[in-house]
Amino acid sequence: MPPVVDRNNLYSETASGHMSPATAGALERVYVPNHTDNTVSVIDPATLKVVDTFKVGLNPQHVVPSWDLSTLWVANNAEGQRTGSLTPIDPKTGKPGKSIPVDDPYNLYWSPDGKSAIVVAEDYKRLDFRDPSTMALQYSIATPDCKGVNHADFSIDGKFALFTCEFNGSIIKIDLVNRKVIGNLKLSKYYKRPEVLALIASPGKKPRLVPDPVDPAAEICTTPGMPQDVRASPDGKVFFVADMMADGVHIVDGETFKQIGFIETGIGAHGLYPSRDGKSLYAANRGTNKIRGKPGGKGSVSVIDFATRTVTKNWPIAGGGSPDMGNVSADGKYLWLSGRYDNVVYRFDTDTGAVEQVKVGRQPHGLTVWPQPGRYSLGHTGNLR
Repeated sequence: MPPVVDRNNLYSETASGHMSPATAGALERVYVPNHTDNTVSVIDPATLKVVDTFKVGLNPQHVVPSWDLSTLWVANNAEGQRTGSLTPIDPKTGKPGKSIPVDDPYNLYWSPDGKSAIVVAEDYKRLDFRDPSTMALQYSIATPDCKGVNHADFSIDGKFALFTCEFNGSIIKIDLVNRKVIGNLKLSKYYKRPEVLALIASPGKKPRLVPDPVDPAAEICTTPGMPQDVRASPDGKVFFVADMMADGVHIVDGETFKQIGFIETGIGAHGLYPSRDGKSLYAANRGTNKIRGKPGGKGSVSVIDFATRTVTKNWPIAGGGSPDMGNVSADGKYLWLSGRYDNVVYRFDTDTGAVEQVKVGRQPHGLTVWPQPGRYSLGHTGNLR
């Protein structure tokens, strides 16, 4: 793994202006996978216009920069079928190449040393480590107790990763050196209240909301969590985990693998993206707790201060919306997010929170902004370091 430049800020090399020579000649574009249309919309950020749309594989989920920043990969997981694939895009032309058949690529990451692509085979409950160019299988790590394995981030030394388990409310710790699962942690906004955890875990069907045993005027949500995106703190000591059922962000100590905090953000907390100065974390709140939501939800973005672990700003979407996944522009001035249930892309001004929209295909998901500053990519929609 490339050496860490600043151990107090692992995002130091993703600051504005820190462009790698590997991105020279790349078109400035926003690539949007439209899950239901099986297409990618290409937006010119200078004009806010869709300048191209092309077909890819079935159910594209995320557009992922390669470790060496030379290629963008579209992860098409073909939900419920066995025809998953990865489609390469040349960022210098903005055009797709020939797709490579791959089992169930819901998401895509890279080993910190760049020697493996990590295909998140959600339906198979495993992580497939593949050759980063040919995608030939190298080995797999089974995750049998992680239903809905999907998003991840990596330790500051590259020795372990945390992957969320969307459908059983937990997060797993993967030892990347010894290639095995070494922990499974259940997450809860009530992590400090054992009596509430016992109530939720007790047998029998319960209403979604029940009276709080300590404060009858308050209510406890009994619905299990649905952890989504993960992002490390600048010093690498803790991990922030968005949870679309808990409407907020869990904080997990990476070394001890224990939950140490929870931050309320907004309805359907989903995507997490650090600011270019490494001081803030943008949390996209999808506006619904449902996997299949409706247009015009109570979507918003919460700005979390890394140092104090508190929300400093909230940016609603006038008329409602469903901000999901995306990334920050190279200069840090804009946060781009897909509008999952509104068939649009949002561009938030990171100074004012003002929102502009661009119409795209049906159910846009994990868009990426390209090029971005950084030395190498760890995957997802541009987790660069």
